[in-house]
Amino acid sequence: MVDKLIIVESPAKANTIKKFLGGNVKVVASMGHVRDLPKSKLGIDIENNFEPQYINIRGKASLIKELKKEAKNAKQVYLATDPDREGEAIAWHLSYLLGIPEDAQCRITFHEITKEAVRNAVKHPRKIDKNLIDAQQARRVLDRIVGYKISPVLWKKVRKGLSAGRVQSVAVRLICEREEEIEKFVPEEYWNIYALLGKQGETKKQAFEAHLTGKKHKKIELTSEEQVQEIVHEIQEKDFVVSKIKKAEKKKNPAPPFTTSTMQQEASRKLGFTLKKTMSVAQGLYEGVKIPGKGSIGLITYMRTDSTRISEEARAASKIEIEKRYGANYYENRYYKAKADSQDAHEAIRPTYVDLEPESIKTSLTNDQYKLYKLIYHRFLASQMASAIFDTVAVELDTGDYQWKANGQKIKFDGFMALYVESSDTKTDETANRIPELQEGEILKKFSIDPKQSFTQPPARYTEASLVKALEEKGIGRPSTYSPTITTILDRNYIEKEQKQLRPTELGKVVNKLLTDNFTDVVNVAFTAKMESEFDEIAEGEEQWKKVIQEFYGPFESEVEKVEKELEHVKLEDEVSDIPCDKCGRMMVIKYGRYGKFLACPGYPECKNAKPFVQKIDVPCPKCGGAVLIRKSKKKRNFYICENNPKSCDYISWTKPKKGEKIEETSRKTAAKRKTVKSKTKANSKAAKKE
Repeated sequence: MVDKLIIVESPAKANTIKKFLGGNVKVVASMGHVRDLPKSKLGIDIENNFEPQYINIRGKASLIKELKKEAKNAKQVYLATDPDREGEAIAWHLSYLLGIPEDAQCRITFHEITKEAVRNAVKHPRKIDKNLIDAQQARRVLDRIVGYKISPVLWKKVRKGLSAGRVQSVAVRLICEREEEIEKFVPEEYWNIYALLGKQGETKKQAFEAHLTGKKHKKIELTSEEQVQEIVHEIQEKDFVVSKIKKAEKKKNPAPPFTTSTMQQEASRKLGFTLKKTMSVAQGLYEGVKIPGKGSIGLITYMRTDSTRISEEARAASKIEIEKRYGANYYENRYYKAKADSQDAHEAIRPTYVDLEPESIKTSLTNDQYKLYKLIYHRFLASQMASAIFDTVAVELDTGDYQWKANGQKIKFDGFMALYVESSDTKTDETANRIPELQEGEILKKFSIDPKQSFTQPPARYTEASLVKALEEKGIGRPSTYSPTITTILDRNYIEKEQKQLRPTELGKVVNKLLTDNFTDVVNVAFTAKMESEFDEIAEGEEQWKKVIQEFYGPFESEVEKVEKELEHVKLEDEVSDIPCDKCGRMMVIKYGRYGKFLACPGYPECKNAKPFVQKIDVPCPKCGGAVLIRKSKKKRNFYICENNPKSCDYISWTKPKKGEKIEETSRKTAAKRKTVKSKTKANSKAAKKE
């Protein structure tokens, strides 16, 4: 018999914490959830106050049997699943299966897998937190009700196999609304006039740029070329005179350490990682990596958090590292304020051992692990560094009645920027437009006047990073839901990704319209955010979960019944293509199968003709001039292939060809890459034909 049995979720986590615990202790893994709602039915007793009907997960019978055996052979059982609501629920289900009393001090948690954290957790077990379990149950039950009640409507009106999710449907709505904005957008012409200026005697290389701002000290808007040419002609012979100089010092503060959301956004921008990949790699870093001389150790703290708080121990360790590497003037003790709706249950995401620099353990990590660990490490260390200081200068100039401005800055002290700079969706240059020492009244040398025509741009499509940011700002979802939400709507073919941009498919548009027209609350942004707040209140013990579900269910059930009646005789028409059926002559329609779009004859079942759906782009093949088709890889990533491939042209590329682009030869390296793309898509083509 063992003294202590500790149950965690994964074997990797089990291997890591084993070495921290001496004595007669055994650590085993539950391999995630062991009980859940059944897949074949609703699994919620509506009449019995929404009581969930949990069952053991199929395929886990032998594992559960083994866990029961291990528990019987232990004096004390500790449940060390992840320190969040999902982890608390897994611990609760385990306690039920293993017959552990509700008031037993069996729950241990740690947000970093270090010797001190694990041993401290074992010394201070607690009861399972029923409030956290109820919050998880509320989300699970609500999502199940929404999915199982709305999905049949989609089956009847769109196609079988579709499903609706509460948070996922709101995400699809945001993407569809952004696409509508883009489609309705009408660009408007506008102009700017720039002047390239310098001190007398200087060369063009030393010049700086100023832009026209007004006339007679009133703001001026340029909307036509005629207006611009008139101004250019008017100022052609006039001097540029410095009228005002304002110098200042500007500070730039570092970004706080990572939360789940900011880590996902930054890994997307800097590393090109998908959300799913980021979370998978982070999970491995948290659970443990084998480091020579140290064994398996967790390298980062728990990666599902919305807190920017860090421990005093980590703060002290960062001070030592920063001062050793850069000097005392680079360190600044910083505290970051949590957001109003932050749960703040855990620390921010940070390295567990600050002395383990990324370069020193690079050979022990995979390439992806190294990249993400380095990002987390640098972000954390930079968050405790001094501000960067810039010398800024704003110059105002006159040419007759016209006013111009030029802004410049240069780094005086790099501070945290010596290590890390946060990226954003809009690129900026911290040291752009260096302006020389000028004097008021000084006449400058004019190198050129450059009018520039521009057009207003539509809003950008969401990327995974910007969608997560939008969901977080609107209060939709929580750290654990962002990645599965986007993965799910991609898998369901409601949206597609093209060069990192997310756009709705025709199927996504149809489903979104049906939901927004008929289930207003389900896809309402404010309503969904309100539900998230109520889950938080349940977790704090301030609200009863069944009461929250009851308040939702009444109006929702009435809405479902009303929609089913209204749509009973409504049939959503398939999108008609311009391609005739080569068997019966009818115009084929676009349908959606497991692998995306395909063409089918509307005469089914009399005519069962079907063929792959082919999209062409408006750019000819850069090798042979033929049409270029858009295809999808197994991972649903678009690639571009010549219609003559493989018969007479081998053009195939991940990136869309540009107009006028010509390729004479294919290098061996490029040919090998294209061969790989080809091989990955054979299955998709076959599948489309089967559909």
